[in-house]
Amino acid sequence: MRTLSGIKPTGQPHWGNYFGMIQPAIHLIDGNDAYYFIADYHALTTVRDAEQLRRDTYEIAAAYLACGLNPEEAVVWRQSDVPEVCELTWLLSCVTGFGLIERAHAFKDARAKGRDAGFGLVSYPVLMAADILIFDADGVPVGKDQIQHVEMARDMVGYFNQQFLGTTDYDGEGKWLGKGLKRPQALVRDTTAVVPGTDGQKMSKSYANTIPIFGSKKTKKKAIMSIVTDSLALEDPKDPDTCHVYSLYKLFSTVDEQEALAEKYRAGGFGYGHAKLELLAKSSEFFAPMQEAFETHMANTDHLEDILQSGAAKARKTARQTMDRLYQATGLSGRKVGK
Repeated sequence: MRTLSGIKPTGQPHWGNYFGMIQPAIHLIDGNDAYYFIADYHALTTVRDAEQLRRDTYEIAAAYLACGLNPEEAVVWRQSDVPEVCELTWLLSCVTGFGLIERAHAFKDARAKGRDAGFGLVSYPVLMAADILIFDADGVPVGKDQIQHVEMARDMVGYFNQQFLGTTDYDGEGKWLGKGLKRPQALVRDTTAVVPGTDGQKMSKSYANTIPIFGSKKTKKKAIMSIVTDSLALEDPKDPDTCHVYSLYKLFSTVDEQEALAEKYRAGGFGYGHAKLELLAKSSEFFAPMQEAFETHMANTDHLEDILQSGAAKARKTARQTMDRLYQATGLSGRKVGK
């Protein structure tokens, strides 16, 4: 099975990125044809600093490697090094109705909050679909809140195949016939995919509520100590199941360690500050080997670039095969596929 995952380079990766996307995606390498890209085209909807985007891209690449991705076992590349994805975005745009785009979560959220929605944000779901479909991905690992991205890509497969081939491009047994676009499946991850941020909402850079995986202990401590809690006094018993600190602690600890911390909550005389320090210690221990590897990779960005370029060459070969097929289906090229 070919799996595909992408992450946007808009600052250092955080705990939500790790548990929600990086860790489960890397686990999929075993036994699968795994593709990973750094979505720098997507980042342009918000990022306006060229040097920052370049650094953020290297940081994501270094994070992938530090967290266990082996570039010999998977394909990893920078999105903009495979420009064919923009070609497919246009083809999909020509068959996708605006009604579908208006139902996209990001677009609805921008409207609800009165934010200016540039065309990049409006067309975001089409580019996301192209990211998936150009590589004939079979499965896309997503959290429950991201299923819509894959569903929209599946809708676009139907639009394209029906309008240009006059068929779904699948036989009666559900086997893809290989003339148009392949329909991907959402590989829905478990409940750990949604990691609470410092304010209790889903951890996201857009909410400014993240805790970084890498960086100084001082920076991480400041973020952890800012986690929102209730106003119960130090001596009061507390409910661990309603506390964001405890929810995050569970990501790094064993069942026995969780039960021990829960007992401290319920006994009273244990403040949220104490719980936050235990979270800091546990998370620092968990990420320490990755922190060291990350710093080593960031000290040699030329090597990171070599890895990205090697991955892009592999990814682009696959993308070009898809576009040759689709050019034939649309009439944009008279050249026969494979010639």
